[in-house]
Amino acid sequence: MRGVRAAGLAAVAMLLTACDGGGPAALACKVEVDTPELVADREAAGIADCTEVRTSAGAADLPDVALHCLGGEDSLSLADVEGPAVINFWSTTCGPCREEMPVLQQFHERYGDRVTMLGVNFLDTYPGAAIDFARLKSVTYPSAADACGDLQESDLVLQVLPQFLFVREDGSVEQKAGGIDSLAEIVAMSEDALGIDLSDPGADLDDRPEKP
Repeated sequence: MRGVRAAGLAAVAMLLTACDGGGPAALACKVEVDTPELVADREAAGIADCTEVRTSAGAADLPDVALHCLGGEDSLSLADVEGPAVINFWSTTCGPCREEMPVLQQFHERYGDRVTMLGVNFLDTYPGAAIDFARLKSVTYPSAADACGDLQESDLVLQVLPQFLFVREDGSVEQKAGGIDSLAEIVAMSEDALGIDLSDPGADLDDRPEKP
């Protein structure tokens, strides 16, 4: 992977080793994504389909693993996500994820036409619960799902949630820990990691952290 910094993807320890290829959780993991109940849930939630994510084959230095989308019947590979993009890994059991998702929704509403916002629901084996969780948080940006931890078979591994992957226009990737609590913070992180300027004269970002 050509653009990941030394402290990034390859150096991070594996999360929940019981879900790796040899663990009992992996053997038991079978997720139904097309049941009538799940289709009804996602239609009610209003989560955008992954078809709204700007993609092209091999656009990003990320694993080519097909992930189901929470908002539709299509699948998505992170390797095809075009930058600039912010990818957020989350779980329904992750407290900081719950806190930051409304902020990410604000980011999506304000800057989504310039920076793709994509969630990845990670190691949640009940997609219906993940969809309901997104609905309760009024989150409508696209989310894919890696319910069984398929990404752990690649060189993309995660130590703790939430985590961000920032995909630049050239396809290189930077990883940063999540847990943000303001729009200003995610804007500053995005500008730094993506090398872009999201200045918006109409935005109330007076509390944006100063850049060094």
